[in-house]
Formats: sequence, structure tokens, C-alpha cells
Amino acid sequence: MTPPPADLVITRCTVLTHDEREEIGFAEDASVIVRDGVVEAVVSGAEAGGVPARERIDAQGQIALPGLINCHTHAPMAALRGGVAEDLPTDAWFNDVVWPVESNLTARDVELGARLACAEMIRAGVTCFADHYFSMDAVAAVVEECGIRAHLGEAFFSSQGPRGRERSLEFALAHRGGAGGRITTALAPHAPYTVDDADLAATADLAREHRLPVHLHAAENRDQTTTSLARHGVTPVEVLRRTGLLDTDLLIAHGTGILDEDLPALRDAGGRVAVATAPRGYLKFGWPTTTPVRALREIGVPVGLATDGAASNNSLDVWESMALTALVQKSTTGDPRWLTARQALHHATLQSARAVGLGDTVGSIAPGRRADLVLVDVSGPHTQPVHDLAATLVHSARSCDVRTTIVDGRVLMRDRELLTIDVPSVVRELGERLPALLDRGHGRRIQEYDT
Repeated sequence: MTPPPADLVITRCTVLTHDEREEIGFAEDASVIVRDGVVEAVVSGAEAGGVPARERIDAQGQIALPGLINCHTHAPMAALRGGVAEDLPTDAWFNDVVWPVESNLTARDVELGARLACAEMIRAGVTCFADHYFSMDAVAAVVEECGIRAHLGEAFFSSQGPRGRERSLEFALAHRGGAGGRITTALAPHAPYTVDDADLAATADLAREHRLPVHLHAAENRDQTTTSLARHGVTPVEVLRRTGLLDTDLLIAHGTGILDEDLPALRDAGGRVAVATAPRGYLKFGWPTTTPVRALREIGVPVGLATDGAASNNSLDVWESMALTALVQKSTTGDPRWLTARQALHHATLQSARAVGLGDTVGSIAPGRRADLVLVDVSGPHTQPVHDLAATLVHSARSCDVRTTIVDGRVLMRDRELLTIDVPSVVRELGERLPALLDRGHGRRIQEYDT
């Protein structure tokens, strides 16, 4: 009996592969067969020739990579990029600009910002993002509509009272498995300096009871760690340990303030903890340290790539985060042999998938994995000649070299044409709403940054 046609066959490309030891390799003249949103097989070009398909993409000369994952961002903050809060230290950035502006947010503002962010990420080859923000029902609706994958959490502070934590749980339970399985959810306390120990412990209990992961900021910078030690006698990571959060599936944003003394607790968490690094923002804020990727990798803690929100980073370009992570790690360790291009690609693929709890689902192009992948054109003058394809991808290629973005087997961008989001209409309406959004004359702020 003849099998039904495949949904999608991508032919004549070079496919990034992972062997049984997770070493990065490349299969030339390969084809990817997709059925029901899943990679059915990676075969030679000759083998794919006779496979019937509803849709075919001739990707001759292009590289097929697992879709990039933005492991920590605040997508709706795309509405605040480009000069709203620039060239400021962290406390002034929060207290004088961002938290006063965020007190104006409406669900419609959040929706438009998320729509703009998703358009940017799809065009940059991002197929999944982990978001931590407010009015997340609106973000979930955008994810449903535009076809991207997302790991979503409704952020809360202890200053909101019990209702903040309750709302985070309600959102996580209501949207878990949404968008045809493309949405996963997490509980999302903001950070140990804005959420007290009682709320953190209660969150850990809820996570275990409902089998939910947790996504929060912790030890974001060295000042936070120093202040925590001075005020409480413990580091932020120790706060996570004693409140039980290290016993949950935990994604820590940033971690540039992680100390050597924190490493045993993170190691003993047994692989349940991951860290997301967003180096561009750390450089922009002038933080003196960066995420200790090498030390974390040595104790088995996955480190995924991220951008943070566009209000601080100005960009949701994970491709840039990959290159910067490699460069910053070389600089801070004083070792040009670390991180190699292949190690950077490992962080961008399998480690990032593990960081957001999708290590068995995405992160590689292999049979049984969801068909989240991008096609990259390396024929431009800035990527030629190619002596080592891994080095070319990390250090020479750019996000604008992504030609096609596919999630769950659905083409979201083809030959640079975005298919699921009307960007001009988003920009037009967002522009009309900006005066009300940016007003700080009321003197309010949603929280106080005091670390």
C-alpha cells in the first residue's frame, strides 16, 4: 500500500546533525521529510527524489539548522525599544523609566508588542521563545495565531499579594498544551529581590503539586549577589535552594552573579536547573561579569541562549547572542579555545532546548523531533569562502541570512517573506498608542528596584 504523501520535503540542503555523543556534524546533499509536524527522516537527496509530498522546498546550497530558541525574553517589551531607556545604570533603568512605563500597560499594548517581537524572531530564525511578562493571555493568543512555539509564564511580585501568585498558576494551568501543543507554561516569580521567601517556597510547592516548571531572574548581576549577602547572609542561589526551587525544573535568567560557592547547590540539583544567558544586555549595562558558562557546563547545568527584552537589549536576535556568547566567553576566561564554534552551536540547539524543558522535542533535526527548523543561505560575500561551516555559521553568518523558518512543519517565513504577521498594521497601531504608554507624569511605578 502506498503511504500518503509527506506534508513537506526539503531537498538538496546541508543538515546540521548531532551524533550519539551530541557532537555537531553536517550531512551534505541531504533531504528532510516532514509528516504531521514531525521529522520523519533525514535522507540523501537521491532517496528523497521519489517521496511524494504536498509541499517541496528546494534548498540547494542552504543549511538546515534546528530553529533557534530564545531562552529568556520579555517579548512585549519590543514596544519600548529604540531610545525609551538608554545609557542608564540598572537601577535608574528600572525605577526612572521602565517600571513607571509598565504601570501604563494594557493587554492591547502587550499584544501588539508581542506581535512585533514574534515577527522579528521568526525573521531571525527563532522558532521558540521563553517569555516572562504580564497580561500573558494576550501573548498566548499571538503565539496561537502566528505559529511560533513558546514557553510562557505570567510574572508576579510579592507586592501584588497572594493574587499575583494565584494568577501565575491560573495562567500556567489554563494555557499548558495550548496552540496545538506549541505552548508550554511555567510559574514565573520575578526574582528573589522582588518575591519574598514565603512566596518562593509556595511557588516551589505549587510547581511540584502541578508538575510545572519555574522561570525567574536570579543572581542577575554581581551587585544583586553582594546585596543579598549583606542583607540576608546568603546568595540568591542559596535563597533558591532553601525555598525549594532548586528541587523544581527551574530556568534561571542571567546568573552573571553566580559565585563559585553556588556551584555545588546547582550541581546537586540533579540536572533540573538551567540558566539562560543574554550577553548583549550585560555589555550594555556595563556589568563586570557574565554568565559563568564554562563552570556551569562542567557541572552539567545546561546554558541556553537568550536576548532578554528589547527594551534593554534592543534586539531579539539570538544569532547575535550565539556569536557574542562565544566571544565574551573567550574574553572572560582568557582562553581562545573556549567556546569553540561547535560548542556555541550546541548551546544554540540542544542545550537551549533543554533549558526550556523541550530537550526531547526540539533542538535537533532527527526522526521523531518536531519539525522546527530554519534554512540559512551562506552564499553572501560575508560568508564566503567556507573553510569550516560551524565557524562560518557562528562568526560570519547573520540572522538576515535565514531564508525560511518552519515550526511544526508549517512554513512561517519563506524566502524572507513573513507569512503569518502583518507587520505594517502592528507598527501603525502601536505608534498611535505610544504617547499614552510612555507617559510618566503619573509618578507611579509597578515595583521598586532596590538591590
